[in-house]
Amino acid sequence: MNENVWAYRPIASHRTGMDLTGYKVEASDGGIGKVDKHSEDVGAAYIVVDTGTWIFGKEVLLPAGVVARVDRKEKKVYVDRTRDQIKRAPEFDKEKHLGNPDYHEEIGTYYAHPRPRPMM
Repeated sequence: MNENVWAYRPIASHRTGMDLTGYKVEASDGGIGKVDKHSEDVGAAYIVVDTGTWIFGKEVLLPAGVVARVDRKEKKVYVDRTRDQIKRAPEFDKEKHLGNPDYHEEIGTYYAHPRPRPMM
C-alpha cells in the first residue's frame, strides 16, 4: 500500500472538526446508507456507514481515503467505491476495531486496490 488509505484526501473537502454523523453516503453508483460514526484520528481516520435495509442493516468501516468529497450543503459523503464493493467489504466489528491492528490491516488492504476515477 503506497498511500495512506486512513487519511482524508485534500480534494475530499473534509474539514477538521466537521461532524459527519447522519450524512448520507453515496457510492459511485448510488446511495448506500448514512454515517453512523466517524473519526479524524491522524493516520486512522474513518467513517462507519450504517447501510440500513440496503444490506440488511450491515455496518461497514470505510477508511477516510475512500472519501471522494463531502458536500456540507446537502449533507452527503461521496465515496469512490461501488455499492457492490462496499457490500462485499468486511463488516464493521467494534471489538476488533478497538485494539486489533490486524483488523485495520485487513480493512486497509481491502480498500487499497486501485481506485476508479474521482467523482466531481
